[in-house]
Amino acid sequence: MKLLVRATNWLGDAVMSLPALREIRQAHPAWEIVLLARPWAEDLYGREGVCDRTIPYEHTGRHRGALGRWRLARTLRAERFDRVILLPNSFDSALVPWLAGVRERIGYARDGRSLLLTKAVRQPLTGEVPPHQRYYYLEMLRRAGLLADMPECREIRLACAEEAAEAGREFWSARGENGTPWIGISPGAANSVAKQWPPERFAEAACRVAREVGAKVVIFGSGADVESGRSIAEQIDLPAYNLVNQTTLRRFIDLTACCEVFLTNDSGGMHVAAALGVPTVVIFGPTDETATGPAHSCARVVREPVDCSPCLLKTCPIDHRCMTRVTPDRVVAEALQLIRNKNAVQ
Repeated sequence: MKLLVRATNWLGDAVMSLPALREIRQAHPAWEIVLLARPWAEDLYGREGVCDRTIPYEHTGRHRGALGRWRLARTLRAERFDRVILLPNSFDSALVPWLAGVRERIGYARDGRSLLLTKAVRQPLTGEVPPHQRYYYLEMLRRAGLLADMPECREIRLACAEEAAEAGREFWSARGENGTPWIGISPGAANSVAKQWPPERFAEAACRVAREVGAKVVIFGSGADVESGRSIAEQIDLPAYNLVNQTTLRRFIDLTACCEVFLTNDSGGMHVAAALGVPTVVIFGPTDETATGPAHSCARVVREPVDCSPCLLKTCPIDHRCMTRVTPDRVVAEALQLIRNKNAVQ
């Protein structure tokens, strides 16, 4: 069996889909499993053992638009895949394998794409499976007959955690930072201003935690976070590295793995940090942590219960009270408690 899996498009979703990918690998070790994924995804999947290789989906480059989709379909047709599993819900994710002539096409019956699928799986209703997104992917495999039962999945863990931490320590050692404890900050949230805690509060919380434990601060983010990263760096009055838009995903994973604690919004970085087993404090506002929160016991969610949350809006039409009412005091208290818990276990 030669299986193609159309991977998810966002980092957080990619982490939440790892349990499903591991179940496929474990249930069918003899299959050749290939992931069709955004180019950055190799930095995540490459060390997790869930596939044999990846095919980059260059959605803003050579696979952009109708001609690009046709070009991608021709590439997939030449591979002669027996089956494809579609993790995204979009019509587009089903169209390309259909054009490629993949014989068996499995995915949820969503977005008007059922006619493009050979096995259109009914989407679970509320209450049929646990609410977290990881179970959504696992349930599709079960309903498609690829898994006998819904597996127990209490936490999501990255298999590369120890390897990544060692690589992170080597990175810092090369810069004269041997044994330095790090407080990681990820102030961004892809495609959503409403999910972002104010930069000045990240700066205050990070400084207070760093002083308490004798650490330095490192700031992470993508190109969209350059301004908030600069703002935070300017407000931090102790040693700090601003690495916003300066790391690959692999380097981000490595450096996050050796953080003492990680402060973040609901973001892809949150899922990575928690899955690495790094003590993680997450500020939630417009989104629902029961559905997309960190799936690891090392993480703590801080949120302010307001009537309008979770609204799932990308921009707040009123006063952003769900986030602005979360104080640095609460975040600092959770971070220090997680550090104490970690030190007590060690």
